[in-house]
Amino acid sequence: MTSNTQTVLQPEPATLTFAEIGLHPALLQAVSDTGYTTPTPIQAQALPSVMAGNDVMGAAQTGTGKTAAFTLPILHRLMQHANSSASPARHPVRALILTPTRELADQVAESVKRYGKQTMLRSTVVFGGVDIGPQKEALRNGCEVLIATPGRLLDHVEQRNVNLGQVGILVLDEADRMLDMGFLPDLERIIRLLPAQRQTLLFSATFSNEIRKLARTYLNSPVEIEVAKRNATADTVTQIAYAMSGDAKRAAVVHLVKSRGLKQVIVFSNTKIGTGRLARQLELDGVRAESIHGDKSQADRMKALDAFKAGELEVLVATDVAARGLDVAGVPCVINYDLPHSAEDYVHRIGRTGRAGAKGEAISLFSPAEEKYLLDIEKLIKTPVTRGTLQIPGELIARASERTERSERGPRAEARGSGNERGARPSRYSAPVKPIDEFFLKPYEPSAAAVAAAAQAPASTGKKPALLGKRPVGLLLGAAIKKT
Repeated sequence: MTSNTQTVLQPEPATLTFAEIGLHPALLQAVSDTGYTTPTPIQAQALPSVMAGNDVMGAAQTGTGKTAAFTLPILHRLMQHANSSASPARHPVRALILTPTRELADQVAESVKRYGKQTMLRSTVVFGGVDIGPQKEALRNGCEVLIATPGRLLDHVEQRNVNLGQVGILVLDEADRMLDMGFLPDLERIIRLLPAQRQTLLFSATFSNEIRKLARTYLNSPVEIEVAKRNATADTVTQIAYAMSGDAKRAAVVHLVKSRGLKQVIVFSNTKIGTGRLARQLELDGVRAESIHGDKSQADRMKALDAFKAGELEVLVATDVAARGLDVAGVPCVINYDLPHSAEDYVHRIGRTGRAGAKGEAISLFSPAEEKYLLDIEKLIKTPVTRGTLQIPGELIARASERTERSERGPRAEARGSGNERGARPSRYSAPVKPIDEFFLKPYEPSAAAVAAAAQAPASTGKKPALLGKRPVGLLLGAAIKKT
């Protein structure tokens, strides 16, 4: 579908203001209320192209204002359709923004509402993990901008809650992550439902060969904007890695948070089970922590995120589900408790700190078995990660090792240690045992009275006793008695 690609690499620092770019006055007021006056490099390059109706491929370091680079020009282009009519028919879906995760969808929806608050444009966000009922109602009331995850959007399409026949702008946000998560079949189904004549925007923190192939399929002569070298990390983020054993990692997290007085730290773990376990152990060590991962309900995840944003938590332990789109102002540090198996995920993880020009620190804890992942990361970002030595108090390591040993030993080891001796303390994890009366364990012994009674009984003659009151079987079955 693509005939050629216009490429804009390494743009000069932006000098134009939002007003000089030509944004609608209502949008300028909303931007001014947020405190921004000068666009970031990705915004300075993307806004004019998107406002002109061109297809765009945009790549920028995470935290550089990529979301506003497409939400602002989309709202600007839709202002001609803004109206105050109460009829849903006057508010069809005209812009569709697809994201890979619920958290990112919610983040984009907040951005759209923030910048569109001075307009009459309606927006709605739909994603899985929550009741579909309120989403149905919102869609049936009409909205010009729809933010969605692919799976939940298809659910609404199948239930005829939404019509995509008038979509004129499609945005694929974090498209590389959508491919990694296996959303390509869903994307293809959704795109087939859209008009062929439309504007398509593809934004991501990284460009892979698969993403370029996707762009060649669905974008028409896109303007390619890459404001930093491919897969680069922000210059505002200091990166350091500490080699240590697995037992020392948890102690290291506690030591870093407590000794530096850190607040709002994001700690990344590779597994859902490990994420929940680490959060519980940190709580036992006196660190206010909570976890988010894919097995938690959306309500629990949003509750944890809200508490983290409000500063009620010191540590948020997360899987990579939160690495995309999680925007919390002032995160001073991210810690890779486990190094990601995909080097590109490292770029997204550390992009949670050092946002909007602020300083940040990315700390990685790696065991000898994980060093190969660190080498892959350095190869991808083309920058060596500084190796350091972290002095951890011995009592923290001893406590962590003791808990690890206790959790690995579990109830089986306790049972082996206690044997079958009566009175041994049962494991706290074992099922409760009912008390046993020893009377029922003794062999039968007849009493003296029973022995004497047996001796006085008359000897048996060997004849069977006559049946008293013997009656014919037929009579019992209702037959008449035959008289003789």
